[in-house]
Amino acid sequence: MNKNPIVLDVNHMMADTLGFQYGISRGQVEEYAPFAAAANQAVQHARGTGKMGWTELPYNQDEIVAKIEKVAARVRENFDTFVVLGIGGSALGPIAVQQALNHLHYNDLPAEKRGGPRLFVEDNIDPERMRALLDVIDVKHTCFNVITKSGATAETMSQYLTISELLKEEVGEKWADHIIATTDCEKGNLIKLAKENGFELFFIPDSVGGRFSELCPVGLVPAAVCGIDIRAMLEGAAAMDERCKGDDVWHNPALLEAVLQYICMEDMGVNMNVTMPYADSLKYMADWFCQLWAESLGKNVTRKGMAKNCGQTPVKALGVTDQHSQLQLYTEGPYDKTITLLKVENFRAESPIPHGCEAFPDVAFLGGKSLNQLIEAERQGTEYALMKKGRMSQTIILPEVNAHTIGQLIYFYEMATAYAGELLDIDAFNQPGVEESKIASYAVLGNTSEKYALKAAEMAKRPAEKKEYIL
Repeated sequence: MNKNPIVLDVNHMMADTLGFQYGISRGQVEEYAPFAAAANQAVQHARGTGKMGWTELPYNQDEIVAKIEKVAARVRENFDTFVVLGIGGSALGPIAVQQALNHLHYNDLPAEKRGGPRLFVEDNIDPERMRALLDVIDVKHTCFNVITKSGATAETMSQYLTISELLKEEVGEKWADHIIATTDCEKGNLIKLAKENGFELFFIPDSVGGRFSELCPVGLVPAAVCGIDIRAMLEGAAAMDERCKGDDVWHNPALLEAVLQYICMEDMGVNMNVTMPYADSLKYMADWFCQLWAESLGKNVTRKGMAKNCGQTPVKALGVTDQHSQLQLYTEGPYDKTITLLKVENFRAESPIPHGCEAFPDVAFLGGKSLNQLIEAERQGTEYALMKKGRMSQTIILPEVNAHTIGQLIYFYEMATAYAGELLDIDAFNQPGVEESKIASYAVLGNTSEKYALKAAEMAKRPAEKKEYIL
């Protein structure tokens, strides 16, 4: 396994490359260096406290990892299918890691080639989706991982109610053997259900929020079940953590990333952050990052309660696919985006392009090259097209996609997010806007407890809809 470090290349963010009209000068970065150092010191001081328990996950889980590996082996031995019931970070992380580290058509492989159960992550409550899942799995041979810290997440618990009822009908008294619960160690409904019914149980540390939870049992259990080396993921995260301990912005990659994006947001009006992997394996890392960045930084007040309304809108794209759908906007639309290209140096397969079509020079030149060369040429072409139009981009280079480099990448993004929160002087670990939506949803469904009843009364006073605006 290649354990070389991932690399952040910000040349195409800088004025040296783009010119002073469009890029960020080294002097601008230096101006923020004292604030960056203070941000790093604040993050390092808060390690393991409050909602920053995720900083310690690479180091404090030896016993937990051993248990996960033992349970994962038992699941692989006894079940054909593994289904994650979760939403948000409980789903996006497992999806991203599975896509990155296992076969791109993992579920379609025969069992002997897969080496583990088929994986489905049910991260939405579309009624057709649940019915479709039940059409392709046999619950008698399926293990369900129910993930919710509070045990009151409506989406996840509605799925649990559906599945537990079905298991009781199909399996009988051993139905609980088909459920793994991942939840809070003390509070909430799911811990009570787990103890009452004897579910296999893993805990989400109280100091780890959902979008920072991929390196705890939330993400490690599904990964281990599907044969991923979770110890290497944690080793990769620790390696990145070591690189991110210093105050020097030019030697701490996550701190440099936070400073550059802070300058984009606060000084340049660049309010969109596009992640564009040039590898299908990294496609869903962009989805995972979108939640991390949006939910952490999209805040309307500072820690002192001053109006702020900050944050960048994260956008997911895929190279080469979205060169043919979004790149036109990125190169000639508003100057409101920064684009992160994810590059893989060594793919896990080599795909040569045969010679042929010699009568057509604009096709024949491809012969003797490879898809590996072509996708990198396309990435360079995108980078150049953006540069020519004065659009900021940067590249994160993975020597190869493996458990170690994915652990590095996850931790890099988490640290960059924490640093950005410090620079913006906001709470990067709460999500009041999400909570407002949840409370309103439960009020609509008729939850009669006090806060939902009050919300229902508030909602009843909202402006009435006008028929002329409904066509």
